[in-house]
Amino acid sequence: MIRLETILTPGRSLVNVPGGSKKRAIEQIANLIAKEVPELGMQDVFESLLAREKLGSTGFGNGIAIPHCRLKGCKDPISALIHLDAPIDYDAIDGAPVDLLFVLLVPEAATDAHLELLRQIASMLDRKDVRDRLRAAGSSDELYQVVLDVQNEG
Repeated sequence: MIRLETILTPGRSLVNVPGGSKKRAIEQIANLIAKEVPELGMQDVFESLLAREKLGSTGFGNGIAIPHCRLKGCKDPISALIHLDAPIDYDAIDGAPVDLLFVLLVPEAATDAHLELLRQIASMLDRKDVRDRLRAAGSSDELYQVVLDVQNEG
């Protein structure tokens, strides 16, 4: 089983990210990923995530969104986690604004392992204590550490 800490890095865990709008937040994510994984173009990441949102919002309640997509040129799953400086409208299923975005990019030939990752992320974020800890993290390192701690508890 792939563990979340192997696909998330402290460099891809950011706090106080300026949001503003759903599109802007996805742009921030694409920039962040392209900076850390240069072989994935910012524009490709941005357009793929946006296209996925058009199929249906990945905002799944409690201020959480899990933007995800299959991506050409992506060899291994890649994750990013951002906490926005202020919640944004995200067309989430419960109508609540979103401030935590856990991103998952998977190769085009995505397998059950990738669905399993999505499930792992969703079940982790389903816990109020975890959401509270993520929101309380004051730095990127702390944000990443919460994910590590939660993984190790489970």
